[in-house]
Amino acid sequence: QVQLVESGGGSVQAGGSLRLSCAVSGRIFSINSLGWFRQVPGKQRELVAAITIGGSTDYRDSVKGRFTISRDNAKNTMYLQMNSLKPDDTAVYYCAAYLEGDHEYSSWGQGTKVTVSS
Repeated sequence: QVQLVESGGGSVQAGGSLRLSCAVSGRIFSINSLGWFRQVPGKQRELVAAITIGGSTDYRDSVKGRFTISRDNAKNTMYLQMNSLKPDDTAVYYCAAYLEGDHEYSSWGQGTKVTVSS
């Protein structure tokens, strides 16, 4: 099993910054990739950014240039640095793991709320 715990959410004014953290534990060596998702009430969950076991990263277009996904292997922690935040970034953010042998993200954290006010 893989356990994921997000932290770092909060409220910020537009243009501000937040850094989300995701503590990873369990069978971490079974992870192919880690990702950050977000969900707004009434909308489907969407992928924000992902990082593979080899370090490749990918971002949805709306956050490119503003968000940075990274990991600290020594601390078993993944981060999402969010700069130049916009009201449209308001959502509950989740970290998730894509495990070796799986066909989708299967392990999820509990979520951390981000609110960006104008």
